[in-house]
Amino acid sequence: MKKAKYVFVTGGVTSSLGKGIVAASLAKLLQARGYSVTIQKFDPYINVDPGTLNPYEHGECYVTEDGAETDLDLGHYERFLNVPTSQANNVTTGRVYQTVIENERRGEYLGKTVQVIPHITDEIKRRMRLLGETGQYDIIITEIGGTVGDIESLPYVESMRQLIWDLGEENTVVIHLTLVPYLAAAGELKTKPTQHSVKMLLELGVQPDVLVCRAERHLSTEIRRKIAQFCNVHQNAVVESIDVKTIYEVPLMMLKEKLDRVVLSKLKLSTRNEPDLDTWRDFLFRLEHPKGEVNIALVGKYVELQDAYKSINEAFVHAGAANECKVSVKFVHSELITDSNVHHKLAGYDGILVAPGFGHRGIEGKVHAVQYAREHNIPFFGICLGMQCSVIEFARDVCGLKGAHSSEMESQTPYPVIDLMEAQKQVTHKGGTMRLGSYNCELVKGSQAYKAYGKSRITERHRHRYEFNDAFKQQIENAGMKITGTNPETGLAEIVEIPSHRWFVGVQFHPELKSTVANPHPLFVKFIKAATEARNDQ
Repeated sequence: MKKAKYVFVTGGVTSSLGKGIVAASLAKLLQARGYSVTIQKFDPYINVDPGTLNPYEHGECYVTEDGAETDLDLGHYERFLNVPTSQANNVTTGRVYQTVIENERRGEYLGKTVQVIPHITDEIKRRMRLLGETGQYDIIITEIGGTVGDIESLPYVESMRQLIWDLGEENTVVIHLTLVPYLAAAGELKTKPTQHSVKMLLELGVQPDVLVCRAERHLSTEIRRKIAQFCNVHQNAVVESIDVKTIYEVPLMMLKEKLDRVVLSKLKLSTRNEPDLDTWRDFLFRLEHPKGEVNIALVGKYVELQDAYKSINEAFVHAGAANECKVSVKFVHSELITDSNVHHKLAGYDGILVAPGFGHRGIEGKVHAVQYAREHNIPFFGICLGMQCSVIEFARDVCGLKGAHSSEMESQTPYPVIDLMEAQKQVTHKGGTMRLGSYNCELVKGSQAYKAYGKSRITERHRHRYEFNDAFKQQIENAGMKITGTNPETGLAEIVEIPSHRWFVGVQFHPELKSTVANPHPLFVKFIKAATEARNDQ
């Protein structure tokens, strides 16, 4: 059985420095050297999971194969490594405290006073070691959310300190990501924030082994020497992370900086096999040397924050590279689309994607966008609520069912073409109670979906409560919208298409969650191909 070694990634100075991308890039390099690697994220907020968080608060909620609602960084992990994650890869303070309190109620602490140390830290350490104890992995990378010094991060840093002591220093590496800002007035990079951040980590009993320094400008040898001397690390362990055009360049940048070699040396693991990154480099070449361009309108209601649609954005990047095409995505706020301005908002796009979401806000704008795409024969892709909007629009404007709607938005609609699943009608709790995770789907041969996948049975991930109402199936199919994907166990509709249209596909699941660099999602690839053909036909 493999004995896993552990890499911890912390962040200092400020949030949003890119711990997840650095963790995923290091994992990619180690994987390319032949090591089996996984990444886990520990989030310091008290929500049990991000499932009930507004996307404006924390970006998109990522869903794993086993139905866990997780942090969006798990999407980066999967896109880089092409390996699925699970519930065990994302832990929150809420989940930790929930477990400890349940244990206390069962009397498992034998009358002891339950405290942050040792009870909370022991539970954190147990979860940190779970994946390593499966025997599947050589290296576990653990990203600690938040910023060192935040009060909510303290139990995680203390748990990390204890675990380093438990495991031994040759089995652990601490990577600390900091900011080296450039002051234009002084004309120089400043190392003081990094020094203070490391000092704060040292006060908590943790000495970082590697410093990854985010900077706008290259670090000189003198600055690296200064950081190394003041922060008590080797000079070759001061790693530059400068801004790049795309996150997919970061693994190659970390390779150039020898981050993987520094980590493997500290862990006393072999660096004999050079990383095999040919496929990655080929992807980057196609991404950076497109032969064409398409303009896609992403119609949604969280468009002010790009992270709200992070996986969709990345799926477009993968599909663009597969088609050797630059995909320019323009966010269009669905609340601002009306019947009178829809042409002004959406004219000139080569494809229209109507995004997922919850609630009634902006729903009519999405319906207008669907109608515009259908009537103007523009390639259309609807995801989750986007698919439901396509059904609502078709029922209203083609089938003549005036007032057709989803019972989520309009409980008194005379034609609930989208309705609550029977199993959901008694549910009162919001968190973790939707149809979540991977489900089977049978495709109709000859359909656009079948052509994309090239097979008749697929599995895709879900996150929703409401479904296509089967009572309207015959009427809608007779009018020209076909159900081309069905769940074989329940008979629920998963995919709708309009065969007479150039390319019109709506899916109840979330295909963007399975798109990776190595395996671009086939529906996104075909959507971009259809958009390219539509542009060329103009």
